[in-house]
Amino acid sequence: MTDDDRRRRGLEMMDAVYGAGFSETLPDDASPMLAETIDHLFGAIWARPGLSIRDRRLLVLGATAALGRADLVEIQVRGALANAELTAEQLREAVLHLHFYVGWGNGTQFHRGVEAALATTGTEPAK
Repeated sequence: MTDDDRRRRGLEMMDAVYGAGFSETLPDDASPMLAETIDHLFGAIWARPGLSIRDRRLLVLGATAALGRADLVEIQVRGALANAELTAEQLREAVLHLHFYVGWGNGTQFHRGVEAALATTGTEPAK
């Protein structure tokens, strides 16, 4: 596979993961970190057989919840919503479930990321 093929496959997978047109929002002058993210993470890892995009997203949501990264959770939730992989009800159930595994502080950050993403879709806030 050529470098151009790897880049194209990575960009296509990014669009499959985060929604059509996502790759068009990336900066033109890719840093080495962004280039490796496109070429390796998305062009090789996310493109592997064995797990669906939804399966991989659930793993990433768990990892980002454990890190307490509401910003990364929001990106993943937006992708899940764009691809109709998870409903608002399922995401909110994940918030409750993960609180007991990642701790209340990280769980609260996970909740913030989920609700921020849901707010962009006009979904009613959790009660």
